[in-house]
This record gives sequence, structure tokens and C-alpha cells, in this order.
Amino acid sequence: MLAVDIQILLVIILGTSDCQIIPRIEECRLSCSQGFHCKSKPSTGIFNSFCRDAPASLSSTVLKSMKLSTVMKCVQGSQCSLHLSIKATLTLDENIRGLEICSLSVDTQQSQCVNVRFSRKTSNKLGGRKVHVQFNCFEVNVAQHIYVTMKTIPNYCEVQLSQQYYVEDCRNNDVGKHIPVCFAGKLDYNVDRARKTISVNVSDFLQDQDYYVRLCHKWFTCEDVGSFASIKRKESLKSTSLQYSQLLPCLCIEGWSAIPDARRTQLCPFKNDTKALWDNIVYNSATQTLAWKPACPVHVTVNLCRLTQSNDQCVDLQNASTTAPEKQVKYSRVDTHPRLCMKFTTKQGSWVRCPFAQGNFPAWKMRIAARAEQIQVSFMSQTKAKFSVLVCNKAQLSSCDSVGIRHSVSAGDSQPTSVNISGEICGSEVCIQVGRTDVDYSVPLQICDIQCTLSSESQEDDENSIRIMSLTAIILILVTMMALLGHKILTVFHRKKHEGRSPAQIIRQSFSTRAKSTSSLH
Repeated sequence: MLAVDIQILLVIILGTSDCQIIPRIEECRLSCSQGFHCKSKPSTGIFNSFCRDAPASLSSTVLKSMKLSTVMKCVQGSQCSLHLSIKATLTLDENIRGLEICSLSVDTQQSQCVNVRFSRKTSNKLGGRKVHVQFNCFEVNVAQHIYVTMKTIPNYCEVQLSQQYYVEDCRNNDVGKHIPVCFAGKLDYNVDRARKTISVNVSDFLQDQDYYVRLCHKWFTCEDVGSFASIKRKESLKSTSLQYSQLLPCLCIEGWSAIPDARRTQLCPFKNDTKALWDNIVYNSATQTLAWKPACPVHVTVNLCRLTQSNDQCVDLQNASTTAPEKQVKYSRVDTHPRLCMKFTTKQGSWVRCPFAQGNFPAWKMRIAARAEQIQVSFMSQTKAKFSVLVCNKAQLSSCDSVGIRHSVSAGDSQPTSVNISGEICGSEVCIQVGRTDVDYSVPLQICDIQCTLSSESQEDDENSIRIMSLTAIILILVTMMALLGHKILTVFHRKKHEGRSPAQIIRQSFSTRAKSTSSLH
């Protein structure tokens, strides 16, 4: 039973393989059924384009059938071409002198026609007999879409056959191995990232033809990027070098033989090199427009975000998300704050680019000064800008619940502007959130734990206080030391007075004793 199953499987496999074999012909020709005499000649198809009414005796089914197929003609076993084989069956009649067969290419609208004539004696003597006609001299191209018509001569109205036909393409094994336009070649490559060159080696292509290689960006078609090379058939080394500017996911190597309508092969080895895609960000300061245009077709979600102080997270801005498979993304009226960034998200991950981080565009700064009774919020902007200062309860990282205290401030021309807020918010769960109101997309900044944020002026006051306290301590120490020294001298003076020495001798002896003590310490 197993052997039978194996035999059936082999039959199926061999049958499938045979289905892809194109029949061979040694030469193209016209043939008719044995005993019938016919000949052919090219025709323009113009004189037989107008039909006439058929005689009452002529059946409308005089043309019985038409069958189309592809045959292959090879010279010296390698140079092969495809031809259309047309088989037709008709019933001879004294009113029919022949057939006109036309083949029209649907793609190019080019046609070729042939007239098949029967001798008048044959039509009269063998009237009513069926004759089989085969013609295989129409050369066709790989994957060609063809429309074939067959008419009687003379052309009788409503007595004709028509049929559409698709020629096999290079996916057919037999066609792919023997038809020159299918010899696309095999490409191997090596990348020199330092020199920005791609070395390409070519094999398995027509050795008697030149070969073209180029770099292109693959969108709907592969768009040329200017890097092109030709490998001459006389060259022993079938390789060349191509210069590139960026390694992009859509950068492909394309090669084809130097023959008309040659099949092309493409190699796109840089599909994972997506890093360069996110660098094409442009800002127009005149229109305040931030734009990104993909250099390659990519399905990506683009969003504006705010980079956190720790630089480890970029929080999405509200209503700033868009999906851009193959089109430009634009954001109008954008704040040029260094922490306003653009985030790109694909199935492979997310990338963040901050176009204003280098400080190349006018930006604004804010400073908080915490004092005993109030909070001073100061602004400095190189251009005219309007700000909203909101007192709110601490919430999520990117949100703040308003408590109803809001201030509006205008700044510009590099002149500082400030607003004062009650200092009661210090040391509580209350934050100050600041953002621009004269743009559509701005970075909202939040400052919480106000008691921990002191201004530079407050720090200077503290430093001055420390200096004063230190100086006071030094003076007190010196005064104490002088007092102790005076007390010591008076005590010694009083003792020596009772011993009978003069006051001058007592003072000199005291200082001499002090000096000796000091030198012994050193």
C-alpha cells in the first residue's frame, strides 16, 4: 500500500514538473490537415477589417474552435525565443477562401496579422469537411498579454473567434532557464562604511552581453539615486563599485543585462538600517513649522513629546500623534524649547530626536525664586512670547490639576519679566506649571516641592549670613583670649608686688615668660 502511495506521489510531482515544460519547435511554420493545401502571407489587417453579411447558406459556426499555447524555438540549444502557437478548426465552404489571424499586444497595442489561404479547388471539392490549421510564427515576449482574433476571408459579420492569452513569465522554470530576458544575474555585495562604497560582484548572467548595475530607492518603483555602473562583457572581473550617501532601508542594488526588456534583479540588504530615517527633521523659523519627510516608505507613528529632566523618558504631547506611511509630517506653530522632541515609533521600537537641543534656535528660560512670603517666577525670551503660569495639584508626570490660580505673562526682546505668587504653596503637594500660549505645540514645565528650589539671590543671602556669623565668632574668640591674658597679667602683677619688685620688672618678666612658652611650642 505504501509503494502505491509513493508511486502516486511521484506521478503528481513529475506531472507538475512537466506542466512547466514549454514545447520545442525547430522552425516556425503553417500547417494544415493532411490532404488540404494552404499557404500564408503577412497581412496588415486593414483590408479585411470591415465585415459583410454572411450568405444564408453559411453557418455562423463555420469556425469551430481556437486553441492558444506557447512554444519555444532554440538555436544551438541556448539562444531561445517564445512563439505563440495557434490551432484552429473550421469547416470548409465555397464562400470561404481563407482565414485572417491577428495577434494584438494589450500592453503596447502592437499587432501582427497573417492571411491563411486555401486553394479554390480545395474549398469547392472538400466543402463541408473540417480542416485543422496550426500557425506558430508570431514571436511573443515573456509575460505578454495578448488578444487573438480569427476571421474568415472574406470577413463575414459575426463569424469570428477571439481569445485572450497570457504568455508565461520568468517564474516558469523552463522560461527562466532559456529565455535571455530572464537571465537577471546573481548579485553579491560588500559594504565599505568608511568610504561609503558598495562593491558588487555579478554572476549567472548572459556572458555575451554587457551588464548594468545601479543603486536606487525602492518606493512604488525603484527610483534612481545617480550611482550607476556598466560591466563590459569583455572584462574578466565581473565586479564594480558604487558610491552611496546614506544606508537606508529602501536602498537597493539593481542589476540587469544590456538587452531590451531584460529582467531585473534587486537586492535590498539594508532593511534594518532605520537610524538615518529619523534625522531628516527641518524647522522653518519664519512659519514656525516643524516638518519630517521619510527618505523611504515606512509605516511609523510620529508624535511630539517632552523630554524629562532625567532624559530617560519623552512624554507625549496631547493631540500631536499622526501615522505617516509615505508622506510628510508637519506641525505648525511649534515652540523651539530644547526639550520639545519628535518621537518615531515602529514595530521595531521607538526613536527620539530633539531638533532644538543644541540651542540653534531662539528659546526661553524660566527661573523660580522662593522667598518667605511669595514665589517669584521670572521669564527671559529672545523673541516675543506669551506664557501661562498655573498653580495646580501634583498629578501625573505630564498633567497637573488646576486649583484655579492662573497668571498670564508676556516676555520678549531678552528683557526679564516676572510674576509673583503667594508663598503659601511652599512645602505642599502644589506645583507651578508654565507653558507658552501663543503656539499650538509647547513644552509644559512643572516645578514642585518649591521649598527645595531657591534662587541664586537667596543663596547669596545665606552665604553672606554665614560670613557674618563666622566673623562674629572670630571676634568673640579674640576678645575672650585678650580678657584671659589681661587677667593673667593682673594676677602676676599683684603677686610680685608683694615680693617687692617694680611694676615694670613684673611686666617684662611676664612677656618674657610668654615668649619662651610660645617658642617651645614651635
